[in-house]
Amino acid sequence: MIRFKASFRVTCLSLLSGITLLTAGCSSTEIVEQPAPLPDVTETVEFDELWSVSVGDGHDDELLQLAPLYAGDTIYAASADGVVMSVATENGDVQWERELDDRIFAGPGADTRQLYVVSSNAELIALSREDGSEQWRTELPTEVLAAPQSNGSLVAVQTIDGRLISFNASSGEQLWQYQAQVPALTLRTGAAPLVGGDIVIGSFSNGRVIALSADAGQPVWQYQVGQPQGRTELERLVDIGGQPLVLDSALMVVGYQGKLALIETRSGQEIWSRPASSYYSPAIGGGNIYLASANGDVIALQGSDRRELWIQDQLSWRQVTRPAVSGDYLVVGDYEGYLHVLSAENGQLVGQDKFDGDGIRVPVQVLRDGKLLVYGNSGDMAVLQLEQDN
Repeated sequence: MIRFKASFRVTCLSLLSGITLLTAGCSSTEIVEQPAPLPDVTETVEFDELWSVSVGDGHDDELLQLAPLYAGDTIYAASADGVVMSVATENGDVQWERELDDRIFAGPGADTRQLYVVSSNAELIALSREDGSEQWRTELPTEVLAAPQSNGSLVAVQTIDGRLISFNASSGEQLWQYQAQVPALTLRTGAAPLVGGDIVIGSFSNGRVIALSADAGQPVWQYQVGQPQGRTELERLVDIGGQPLVLDSALMVVGYQGKLALIETRSGQEIWSRPASSYYSPAIGGGNIYLASANGDVIALQGSDRRELWIQDQLSWRQVTRPAVSGDYLVVGDYEGYLHVLSAENGQLVGQDKFDGDGIRVPVQVLRDGKLLVYGNSGDMAVLQLEQDN
């Protein structure tokens, strides 16, 4: 039985619609598409800021996704320049703050005792959730961009070269390693693994989701989300950039230039699928599925039959984040730092606000009572609430 326990949750660079590519030998930087202009919006919804705090220098001009970790009464956040912070969800009071001597590339992840971050020097670092003190650290073979995940017994990290590695959560001792074959050209992104009681699920840049036994790292099943097609390496990109969404006994997963699919957690068998392309996992709300397409279009699908309900194309190529569902609304961020509010019913833009001049790369998170946790690239972090504009 598969058991998922609660978990808190050389190269060259070129740009493809704001997503960085990682490849084995090139030297060009190219913007493929021009983003749509900022749309004019007749606002009927506005943002009410409940509290805000600054988390170091945020992403500090690095192409990272250091998403805050929402853990009930506490939010943990990290910045590229080494700041790790514990903040009270209710009022934003800083409970503790630690400045590491390391730059941070991934995290935070957590279990009930520890936080986990990965440094730019490829070291997995365990910190106490109580005060941020370092518990242990261990070297990794190469860079990690996705937050480590733990079930309390093991902590798993996924490297950019396709390795999924398990460590003892108490000591940092390596337990096992799985190596997936990766293409020559991949997106500079990474999906955090899913860590359950007896299974670990990784999503790779070759378009495959693979389930491994938690005790030994042996493959249990695999599912192909994207099949490379085309003559060029760009056409054959099929990376999975978002952690699969857990829905009872099934997983919902989407890939770049692949498909959106629902698969059984036990066996990896497909329940249904349809063509799709996205860097982020879908969102669920009111029986519908919401997806930020790779080209920036936001799409609503009826959950029962995946029929398209509406498409909002005024944000094309603005590098919108995964939709956050708050009541009757969706909220996405974009590369210029704007927050956009869409009606969940018809996709109409009903609100807009400039949050961070450096942009928003981390998806907005929904907290209790529909409140929104937003983390901008500059390090500004805030909890907001949507209000009807009277």
